[in-house]
Amino acid sequence: MMDRFMLLLICLSGNTCPEETIIGLTFPLAAIGQISYSTQLCPPGTASAGTPMASAHCLNSTTLHIPTFNWITLLDCGLEVVESKANGILEGNMDVASSVQMLTSKAEQLTSYNITSAATIITNLLSATVLNESVVESVVASISQLMQTDKNQYSEDTYDAFESLTKALEDFALNMSSINSSVLVQPNLALQSIRLSNWTSQVQFYAITGLSENSPKRISLLADGANMTSPSGSPTDLLLNIKLQNDSQKDWGNRNLSIGVVLYENDRFFSSKQFKTELDTKRRVVSASLTDKSLLDNVEFSIMPENMSGSISDFACVFWDYARRDWRTEGCVKIRNPNGVQCKCNHTTNFAVLVSFRADYTYSEALNWISIVGCSLSIVGLVLTAVYQIKTRKQRGALSTMLLVNICICMTTYYLLFIFGINNPVQSSSVSEKNVIPSSDVQETVDQGPCTAITALLQYFLLSTFAWNILYAAHVFFLIRNALNGPPKAFRTIAMTVGWGLPAAIVGISLSTTYSFRDPLGYRQEAFCWLASLDKAGRFDPKRPMLWGFLLPLAVMLCFNTSLLVYFSQTICCANPNLKSSRGTPMKKKILSSFSLAVVLGLSWVVGYFVLITHEKTLYIILSVVFCLCNTTQGLQIFLFFTLLSFVKTRSRNKLDSKTESKGEP
Repeated sequence: MMDRFMLLLICLSGNTCPEETIIGLTFPLAAIGQISYSTQLCPPGTASAGTPMASAHCLNSTTLHIPTFNWITLLDCGLEVVESKANGILEGNMDVASSVQMLTSKAEQLTSYNITSAATIITNLLSATVLNESVVESVVASISQLMQTDKNQYSEDTYDAFESLTKALEDFALNMSSINSSVLVQPNLALQSIRLSNWTSQVQFYAITGLSENSPKRISLLADGANMTSPSGSPTDLLLNIKLQNDSQKDWGNRNLSIGVVLYENDRFFSSKQFKTELDTKRRVVSASLTDKSLLDNVEFSIMPENMSGSISDFACVFWDYARRDWRTEGCVKIRNPNGVQCKCNHTTNFAVLVSFRADYTYSEALNWISIVGCSLSIVGLVLTAVYQIKTRKQRGALSTMLLVNICICMTTYYLLFIFGINNPVQSSSVSEKNVIPSSDVQETVDQGPCTAITALLQYFLLSTFAWNILYAAHVFFLIRNALNGPPKAFRTIAMTVGWGLPAAIVGISLSTTYSFRDPLGYRQEAFCWLASLDKAGRFDPKRPMLWGFLLPLAVMLCFNTSLLVYFSQTICCANPNLKSSRGTPMKKKILSSFSLAVVLGLSWVVGYFVLITHEKTLYIILSVVFCLCNTTQGLQIFLFFTLLSFVKTRSRNKLDSKTESKGEP
């Protein structure tokens, strides 16, 4: 009901044509100036099956003064029919142009043959001697739709057709005055031309940010633009200044100079072999043409990258070389501009800015300080625990001491590595002054500094900590099951092998399968010295070592430790069920024992898995804080339960023994 109400409001505003059925064809709602395609489609079995059978322009009626559908064009449901009409003198250009527009309306369904044929027909139409505004609007709309086609459908013939199309489009932009139109705008394409009868120092073209993609006001071409800013003061995402030679003013006379600009919203027609795209970013291409190129001094342009995936690592100012069918940098230089990317070229053609991005990482400052303080306290607590365990080893046995001391060594090491090495000491380099085409839109750097080594050590000592945790759990299990004999005799040897050897094997496999000197980010992250988990587009990648090199092994260990804790708690709670005395104290001790075991087994890391799968923002923040507090202070918790509490109990027992002895003396 609400959708219908909103639709009614839009219709009443007078800016749209409401849905209407004409000659049995239904045209959906459309804004003034837009084209609506019929809901009836070409039947199966035809060359254009699934394509709308007709199109209609939404125009403001001069008699009724309300928006209505006009210029209804029926489609021959086959591209071959249209192409045959386009041969020879190209009579009936209006019908051909409208048919091509409808045939390309379902861009994602077009085959390689459809795309190539449509581009060829459009090129012929642009080169025709007989054109009117209706034909040109349909042609520009068709080109805009071709810029949404599937790149996987492109063949060499397709690129040949695109090359001819872009050349014809540049020539047409210089002669738009012949159809009494200077601006043509579609979602993926915009053209504008200007004719200079009087000399001016420069001409400025700009595209305004935030306006409708169909609005003619989103682009403008002005004579005598003062500088690289929008005259209207509106924010822009593209600026282009065409500067003319100063000495041309003397010989200007009655000369009429035409300047044409074509703005492509993506680079589908310009497929590069040396610049690879791995991110979902969009590269705009702008073409500038003059009827007399000898009058040109230089061209300055600034293009703000869209769909940015991180910060700009480097960029290149380039032009399209039709001979090589690739981007080149000759004649173009970079200009330092803190507000964006700016270029200067000494010729006119198709310009673009090829940008290489690096990932941006943001983290909470509060969590950072919690981590530093918690890890620092844990380091002190673990050192004291290790010393205390060694000094009092006779009270609990050598095997228990060895297990806990190894846990303390591993945890202390990874806490130190985290505090002093988690941030990559090698910062990303600034934008290069050289105008060199990057190999990809993702920053690629060779390995530098100690970050990879720190990542490997962090992975190793974290896995070692949990390996010793499960060994400690196994030791507790054997003590419960076999209280008299304890663990097997070979347990110490097995423990040393598993505790130090298994993590080394996992780290070795991770490095050998994902790391290379030229691409270290396959193994680690860029800003932090920790395992890589995301692909270059920022999506979680199961092939990265974070999953199978840490999360999966850790999950197995946590499952084992959790099972042991449940078994231990059940065993001590079910022991001596007929015990009547001191009911409160034994239960308190049982809970404290279970909690102490949970701490040393690292079960608080389970919270981290909930953090990974949580998408609700508030819950994510809460879980992140809990995870950070629990795990950065794990060493401190071990100190409290295994050192301080033990020390207090021993001291109390010694005092009690001393009092008993003093009372027993005569």
